[in-house]
Amino acid sequence: MNEPYGPEAPRPISSTSPGIMKMFMGFLTLFIVAQTIGTVLFCLYLHMKMDKMEEVLSLSEDYIFLKKVQKCQTAEGQKSTLLDCEKIIKGFQSIQWKDGPPKEQPKFEMQRGPEHRERAHLMHKNETSVAAEKRKPVAVHLAGQQSNKEGSVLEWKETMYGPTNSLISNKEGKLKVEEAGLYYIYSQVSFCTREASLAPFTLYIYLHIPKEEDRLLVKGQKTQSTLKSQCELQSIRVGGVFNLREGDMVFVNVTDSTKVKYRHGNTYLGIFKV
Repeated sequence: MNEPYGPEAPRPISSTSPGIMKMFMGFLTLFIVAQTIGTVLFCLYLHMKMDKMEEVLSLSEDYIFLKKVQKCQTAEGQKSTLLDCEKIIKGFQSIQWKDGPPKEQPKFEMQRGPEHRERAHLMHKNETSVAAEKRKPVAVHLAGQQSNKEGSVLEWKETMYGPTNSLISNKEGKLKVEEAGLYYIYSQVSFCTREASLAPFTLYIYLHIPKEEDRLLVKGQKTQSTLKSQCELQSIRVGGVFNLREGDMVFVNVTDSTKVKYRHGNTYLGIFKV
């Protein structure tokens, strides 16, 4: 007996085992974590490598800069048109003076021609002379000098034994101070009279200020006695401490300059800073 023909019954759909799925998900998760860790480590390595490269480049730039500075120290480097030696030297000095200007002249100096070295030597010599002059006592001692000019203001000259200083100048009998301070001023004048006089011989020390009236600082007087047979030599000495400003001038005045005796040691004027 023949059975009637009919379509085949559908096969049941096979389902994946849950265990396999769990293993697959585990591997996938592990792969992702490993990939993330690897990426982070690679980024850290790359960052460290870049820092190392920057440090190397920086050291290389410093080395090149120092080579340029060294090159500028030579005559060949100064003549080169490829190097701006003046700019390079200024840059090097700015690095040296980063914490402030040096107390002493920097030892590094760009080498230049003989004219520059000679000028620098003269400037250094002048600065040394000025410094040495400032270290010297501010003092002057001058001897009286006879003058043919009319007037009673006495004039003075330097002596071999007397001190001098550029901070006190002498012009036409007036001593000018270039530095303010307290000064001791002293003077002695010797004179001779051949005839008796009721008026005393007077010695004055004046302060002269331009465009102002002269001011009397100190004076001394002595009676003019005489011997009929010869001239009697007499002396007056005065002194005092006074506060002088820069540019002030002092001078000595007497009642009759024709009676003054200029023999060595008789008449003098001195001033020194205390």
